[in-house]
Amino acid sequence: MQTDDDLPPSGTEPRPDSEDRLTAFSRYRGLLFSIAYRMIGSVADAEDLLQDTFIRWQEASDTDIRSPKAFLITIVSRLCINRLQSARVQREEYVGEWLPEPLATDPGSDPLGVLRLDESLSMAFLVMLERLTPVERAVFLLREVFDYKYAEIASALGLSEANARQILRRAQQHVRAVRPRFRSSVREHDDLLDGFRRAAGSGDMGRLLTLLSSDVVLHSDGGGNATAVPNLVYGADRVARAILGGLRKLIPTNLVQRIMQINGAAGVVNYYPNGHPHSVLTLDATAGRIRAIYIVTNPEKLAHLPVVTA
Repeated sequence: MQTDDDLPPSGTEPRPDSEDRLTAFSRYRGLLFSIAYRMIGSVADAEDLLQDTFIRWQEASDTDIRSPKAFLITIVSRLCINRLQSARVQREEYVGEWLPEPLATDPGSDPLGVLRLDESLSMAFLVMLERLTPVERAVFLLREVFDYKYAEIASALGLSEANARQILRRAQQHVRAVRPRFRSSVREHDDLLDGFRRAAGSGDMGRLLTLLSSDVVLHSDGGGNATAVPNLVYGADRVARAILGGLRKLIPTNLVQRIMQINGAAGVVNYYPNGHPHSVLTLDATAGRIRAIYIVTNPEKLAHLPVVTA
């Protein structure tokens, strides 16, 4: 798996006049996709933005490029900001809650090695980023996730270093307000997911309540279809009743459940008998309890998930 740590410092890459443009772009494709997906929350949009980045990269003159890596990061970051600014109205008019597109991260699901796996890929983290403006999101990701220097961030986004620092502080305040201090371990997360499946499948209200934190939140994105819960559901009792009541009535009984790595953690993908995905369920846990449940049934957001065979 390619990560930013594997890449050479920004001043040491070969200049584009000494290597093929396609080769240079391929070298940094993983980094660019990692930035774009976290910024946009959509696989399809991230791939579109990488295409646009490549076109601009191909059209740029050698004299404009001091560092291929820095140049490409600048292009993709600014394209992401523009896309988010234009998409803000669409998301405000979206029926129900808008959630990021689930991303399969099972071994072998990333043949090109473009994914950078860490906590910042989780559904909870991506939902948290929705609190930030496009520019705040870009500054926060480049600094906190990809560990770029303020001078590099300022150059990429057309800011002063002082402004970049100020924007980061503002973004950190927004994130700190909703980010849990203690996260559950992988084993705790997997045990909670297993317990949740069993309790929900058997209709065991008491067992389900023991797994949920008192302030648990149920998030659901159906894109306006019948399986969407139009509003967030808060509190253990209401969430448990929504899971055992409303959602169970709306989800077909002939679905086949598969446990898969979704956005870097175990999740449940429900499949139709024909092998196409119906919905995805992921959890966020802290202090041994489930603090958030994310359910995506919007078929457009499931298109990149693998189709399974019996």
